[in-house]
Amino acid sequence: MPEAPFSYQGLDRLIHEKARLGIMTSLVGRPKGLAFKDLKKLCGLTDGNLSRHLQVLEEAGIVRIEKSFEGKRPVTQCRLTAEGRQRFLDYLAVLEEVVRNAAEAAELAPDISLAPKGV
Repeated sequence: MPEAPFSYQGLDRLIHEKARLGIMTSLVGRPKGLAFKDLKKLCGLTDGNLSRHLQVLEEAGIVRIEKSFEGKRPVTQCRLTAEGRQRFLDYLAVLEEVVRNAAEAAELAPDISLAPKGV
């Protein structure tokens, strides 16, 4: 048995942040990417907040941002890079392990209610 089985070293802190997790989840099933405005709506973020998180992900090589024009209108398209997709899939595998471990631990202590207070 590993020395620290619940350390979850594979939980990528860059992805694990709530807004970036939403961005990654929105993009993983869309190989052609999403327009900035659609991504903003899906993630419930402001223009500035989404821009900042995308900048962090782009600097890490996880997301690619492409700017173009449709007629005279600027369009910003966001998509995962191959590396970003693999990092996210690796992250999800570790997250699944966290969920399995928590479920197993909960089964060992069934007398403890996991329901939120007041429910």
